[in-house]
Amino acid sequence: MKTIKRILLVLLVALIGIQFIRIDKTNPDSDPAKDFIHLEQPPDEIARLLKVACYDCHSHHTIYPWYTNIAPFSFWIKDHINHARSHLNFSEWADYDRGRKHHKLEECYEEVEEGHMPLPSYLWLHDEAKMSDQQIGNMVSWFRDQMSKYE
Repeated sequence: MKTIKRILLVLLVALIGIQFIRIDKTNPDSDPAKDFIHLEQPPDEIARLLKVACYDCHSHHTIYPWYTNIAPFSFWIKDHINHARSHLNFSEWADYDRGRKHHKLEECYEEVEEGHMPLPSYLWLHDEAKMSDQQIGNMVSWFRDQMSKYE
């Protein structure tokens, strides 16, 4: 029983200690003229869905909620954001060549259509990002239509 108490005490001290390690919540500067929504001009509903369901992780417009102040969740979320931006960054859309834009749009419609995006773990605390079947269909159709611009 003493060993269990010591282990729990060490874990508690470690948990308290890591609270002093803060993640960088600074969003990189971005040029609005390079942004996906600015360049692609989606309908209002699609633009709104992109902002609430995609932009927190896939742009330089991340809004860090209160729970990003709690380690180790903060580390996991920051790593997730960095990973998401490395795959697709809507803030840097103008920097992608035609082939990459086509491929990213294809990935967007597939990920949304298959229910992989937004991530289920993101939806736990972001009700505004949940999409109805009709909204999913509209977004998938719009992404597919945009692909033709980059063939």
